[in-house]
Amino acid sequence: MKQWYESLFENYGLKYDNEIFTQGTIGECDFIESEIAYNKQFRILDIGCGTGRHSIELTKRGYQVTGIDLSDSQLNRAREKAAEQNLLVDFQKHDARQLPFNDEFDLAIMLCEGGFPLMETDEMNFQILQSAAKTMKSGGKLIFTTLNGLFPLFHSVKDFLESAKHEEGNASYQDNSFDLMTFRDHNTTVFEDDFGKKKQLQCNERYYVPSEITWLLKSLNFGTVDIFGANLGAFSRNDKLTTDNFEMLVIAVKK
Repeated sequence: MKQWYESLFENYGLKYDNEIFTQGTIGECDFIESEIAYNKQFRILDIGCGTGRHSIELTKRGYQVTGIDLSDSQLNRAREKAAEQNLLVDFQKHDARQLPFNDEFDLAIMLCEGGFPLMETDEMNFQILQSAAKTMKSGGKLIFTTLNGLFPLFHSVKDFLESAKHEEGNASYQDNSFDLMTFRDHNTTVFEDDFGKKKQLQCNERYYVPSEITWLLKSLNFGTVDIFGANLGAFSRNDKLTTDNFEMLVIAVKK
């Protein structure tokens, strides 16, 4: 049986690129470049690359990028887009929990909930971080965004659930519930795929607080772990994480 995130990204390559949350690619890649000091020798792994927006933009800028995803639909669209621009990008289908790389990459990115934190259990989410760490060289950098658990807590779960019932781009979100014991937001997502077929999925995503993320990464042999507020298309180390940030930006360096 397919999980909700597998069904969500099936036949969703075209409409995905029009979603609001995919419009910050240029600014996000500007930040990524600054974080690796514009070193074109760096090998980059894009985990949960989707339709390849970061992989393609970074390849355009002269970097060697491998993009991995679980969705054939997303990968097909990524390959189409790369071919249209005469770019050679290494797109591969893999489960982020079981990546077939060891100590190969100088940078791993995992943006816009690219796998983590969509898994069904905390153990599975941890496996994604574990797998990402395994792919990286010593001194390599991991940059990812994830849902900020401080946001629903500070705004009260009641207010958070009210604000979560909304339409965004192609999708509408309803019947939200937030479990304080697991920090999971459960909701019904209704949307149309690329063929105009209406889908209704029971989704759930895990919110994390900064201390959890820090502990998980430290247990995986990351030395430095920095966490900031994640602003779409405008990542910055100057943005202190606050209770108003829906997402957090995590930057960790492997020992």
